[in-house]
Amino acid sequence: MTTPQDAIAARRKLTNRLIAGKDARRLAPFFSPDIKVIAGDGSLILGAQDVLAAFAGQFADPDFVAYVRTTERIELDADGVRAAEHGTWVGTARGAADQGGPYLATWRKVTGQWVIENELFVTLR
Repeated sequence: MTTPQDAIAARRKLTNRLIAGKDARRLAPFFSPDIKVIAGDGSLILGAQDVLAAFAGQFADPDFVAYVRTTERIELDADGVRAAEHGTWVGTARGAADQGGPYLATWRKVTGQWVIENELFVTLR
């Protein structure tokens, strides 16, 4: 049986592949409709549609390569329906230095599937 931690880690790896493939629409099932994202520059993005639009805008940039989030640990709540994912992220673009730092994502299990409800990215480089 797959543990919640393994399921979340697998979904994170899949989002990394979808971002590298530059198809924002395919990311939709990974986000809660009311997701809140604090981007590495401190800006706030509210709602799945705006998060997907932000990805689509970045994907349209020919210099954009990818964001890779590397999970370091995943903690579950006592009920097994919420989780905190801690890790590091790196953003790569042609002709620019990589950006990156730590991130925290909160996941919620909805109708048997883990979705991201919040993400916080901190740019330290």
